[in-house]
Amino acid sequence: MDLVTTVDRFPKKGETLQGNAFSTIFGGKGANQAVAAARLEREVHMIGRVGDDAFGSEYLGHLKQEGIHCENVKMVKGVPTGTALITVAERDNTIVIVSGANDHMTGDETEEASDVLEQCNVLLVQLEIPFSGVEKAMQIAKKAGSIIILNPAPYVEWPEHWWQLVDYVTPNEHEAAAMRNSAHFRQEYEQKLIVTEGSKGASYIQHGERKIVPAPAVEVKDTTGAGDTFNGVFAAGLDEGMAIGEAVERAVVAASLSVTAFGAQSGMPAKGQLEKFLG
Repeated sequence: MDLVTTVDRFPKKGETLQGNAFSTIFGGKGANQAVAAARLEREVHMIGRVGDDAFGSEYLGHLKQEGIHCENVKMVKGVPTGTALITVAERDNTIVIVSGANDHMTGDETEEASDVLEQCNVLLVQLEIPFSGVEKAMQIAKKAGSIIILNPAPYVEWPEHWWQLVDYVTPNEHEAAAMRNSAHFRQEYEQKLIVTEGSKGASYIQHGERKIVPAPAVEVKDTTGAGDTFNGVFAAGLDEGMAIGEAVERAVVAASLSVTAFGAQSGMPAKGQLEKFLG
């Protein structure tokens, strides 16, 4: 759950500022990405954990309302639902994550969802759950022939053998810079990168040439969730059988539309809205 405060400017270290507003908004990378894909009318299954608190019950109801299959989103007793403390100011944001129940999404628990992982066309994973859960999901889906997308956020260096499991890696420009500076990064891995670059759009390599997909100009209200929108819509495009260029283009436009509303999921476009804009 995102706990969001808006303020005119970011506070300095040790400083207290008067905020303008506070709200609780549905968030979290995995859920955001699932919602973005589901709004494009794809069949989406989520695998995750929530706490046995009010946030957990509320979130499960929300996911079901979005049309997401939640049989593998389970409550963890005695543990709080994950939260993100977000400050919005100066047309940007800062985020502090408290994992809560997400830390219980281990490899053993992921394996309980093998039936879903063995049938999916596209698997989208991120790093707000333990490495063991991410790796187990990729191993099962890879064996079944799925397309695997890794969104390396929040960025931490992961095991090098993951590069053999993934088809696409979707860092933002800061995550990409950290990744390229890591000890095990190889030039050949550039072929798998799709880098989101905020208002500039996104870039990827095709047939040895870097392609740049520019973002449309929009009125920015809140950038929270833009990257998650990109990932969910990109995954939905691949699920529909789109070529990479078309999937990236649609994802860039969807991410741009998402920042025109407040909150991570509020601005995520439905299929009709996105098609109208593209048209």
